[in-house]
Amino acid sequence: MRQTIISRKTGETNISVKVNLDGIGTSDIHTGVPFFDHMLTQIAHHGLFDLEIKAVGNLEIDCHHTIEDVAISLGQAFDQALGDRKGILRVGYANVPMDEALCEVIIDLSGRPYFVFTGNWTGAMINNIPVTLLEHFFYSFSIGLKANLHAHIRYGRDDHHKAEALFKALARGLRKAIQIDPRRPDRIPSSKGVL
Repeated sequence: MRQTIISRKTGETNISVKVNLDGIGTSDIHTGVPFFDHMLTQIAHHGLFDLEIKAVGNLEIDCHHTIEDVAISLGQAFDQALGDRKGILRVGYANVPMDEALCEVIIDLSGRPYFVFTGNWTGAMINNIPVTLLEHFFYSFSIGLKANLHAHIRYGRDDHHKAEALFKALARGLRKAIQIDPRRPDRIPSSKGVL
């Protein structure tokens, strides 16, 4: 079964993540940051991953540590659940519109973390989250997952729409990348023989 539980406790956060890669899209997410919970729910729903995330962070300072550490932990949970990554398609991508906004995410579960972001935000904040911290979520997730992740805001006006389209595109790109390839279900998808 491609599922795991990750715990991460620091002086700033206490986080538990449970993931089932072959789920049905259920979620139970509580980070103390409502808009962030909404975005994480999109990952579960559109990726068909079962996610349980509990996070307690030093929100009296701000939400940076909570979002960053959840991203790292979630990436590590996906990484651990994938095991040696044998049989997966490895690369996935999605373009997702939300009203006037269009976003694209491309992911390669290569074992080598790298992150590229392009796009513009309209304002500095969405609810109480700096928009730069949403980009940082994707970066930190790519580090934990050991994945090459490219995220692009193609266009749009409403920052909520842009953010939600990005998270939905991440979910759908991941959903493709983790699928088992029926043509090589028992082989590592790399000419090196290892990811």
